Amino acid sequence: MKTINQIYINGEFVTPHGTETFDLISPTDNSQLGTIRLADEQDTRLAIAAAKKAFKTFSLTTPTERIVYLQRIYDSVERRLDDIVAAMLEEYGGTLQFSREAAKACLTFISSNIELLKTFEFQQTIGSSEVVLEPLGVVGIITPWNASNGFICSKLSTALAAGCTAVIKPSEMSAIQTQVITECLHEAGLPAGVFNIVTGRGEIVGNEITHNPDVAKITFTGSTFVGKTIARGAVDTMKRVTLELGGKSPNILLEDADFETAVPMAAMLAFMNSGQACVAGTRLLVPETHLEQVKTIMKATVENLKVGDPAHPDTVVGPMVSKKQYQRVQDYIRIGLDEGAEILVGGEGHPDGLEAGNFVKPTVFINVTNDMRIAREEIFGPVLSIITYKTEEEAVEIANDTNYGLFAYISSADENKARNMAAKIQSGRVAINQFTFDLVAPFGGYKHSGIGREYGKYGLEAFLEPKAISF
Repeated sequence: MKTINQIYINGEFVTPHGTETFDLISPTDNSQLGTIRLADEQDTRLAIAAAKKAFKTFSLTTPTERIVYLQRIYDSVERRLDDIVAAMLEEYGGTLQFSREAAKACLTFISSNIELLKTFEFQQTIGSSEVVLEPLGVVGIITPWNASNGFICSKLSTALAAGCTAVIKPSEMSAIQTQVITECLHEAGLPAGVFNIVTGRGEIVGNEITHNPDVAKITFTGSTFVGKTIARGAVDTMKRVTLELGGKSPNILLEDADFETAVPMAAMLAFMNSGQACVAGTRLLVPETHLEQVKTIMKATVENLKVGDPAHPDTVVGPMVSKKQYQRVQDYIRIGLDEGAEILVGGEGHPDGLEAGNFVKPTVFINVTNDMRIAREEIFGPVLSIITYKTEEEAVEIANDTNYGLFAYISSADENKARNMAAKIQSGRVAINQFTFDLVAPFGGYKHSGIGREYGKYGLEAFLEPKAISF
């Protein structure tokens, strides 16, 4: 049993003023892992005040000085990679395969900002003016429970690269993961107040960050519903916002695709991180003439996926993060059946022998139309809908007929044809014949999938305010 009863403010581990506790429950068997004491509004205000004070000097540091700080963070995180993986396995049941990649991504995010600082121009001449890109101020960083430390490393390293200071609100469900990364950041020896970590509920800590006038920007990853709430609250103090929200990503298999390769890949794209991923390809669009072939390959693929202990190296689908999330997925499977879709593989209930945990049968629906809820709403679990199309024009129409636009996938033997289709897809990213999650290219969504972009040059600019000086 772990007891986490401290937060991090102004360079120190401190006991929260808040007294509410939250039980940490294993998704694998629903045993209690520990307890965390949550921060409250007073803790959050203290953290914001510390970040505001630190900004006065940190904003004046040079890119070279900030590179030194980021390198210290990189070195500290690198030493704890095994601990980061272990926390993900234990706390939210991320599979070993996924957790290892997510841990390595923490390092890539930091190193990409180090490299960017070596060439980024904070002063430019545009027209007859000198344009100076200045750090915005105190940044509120709000992260979800899935791959929590990756989001913290990405957002914090970008904020620091810009010369901003930060107040981080991780999910209370990621407290064990947060403890590891907080220890890493503390070990890096940054100036007091440059980063602060207050774990608490969104309606308390998140609400204070959203409305506090001393916070200049919020960067948030999470649900579209919460993102809209943050945007509404942030406008009163004219905060800048970067919102990376939900997705219902289409995966389009063209007539000339290599189905023996593309269909198993489609299963992996749908079930990545056990389906608990905003970029999961949960709508598989297939030519009507190839439906039977797709069904045969998909059924054989999914029936052979290992579901179970996330620590096993062969496990592809682990548990849902909580009983609540398990029930949400079950409800959607029932909704799909009630709407008239047919289950190709999977279905309701636990897989045999895994009744103690929050395990879901990887489920594939056929006879799905794009107006069904299972095709329109983000389920955040291992549920895939197969939708047929007659022409490529219809495939594009179906792909774009969604409130979301975060990611899309296309498989084709003709790269030019795939690129032409990619140009028509309303999505922040399109991957052709593969899934490579580029951690430097801009990432973000169209429509309800968010506002703004993260990563690389575009991500850094979101933490900077341009000032034109004419003389």
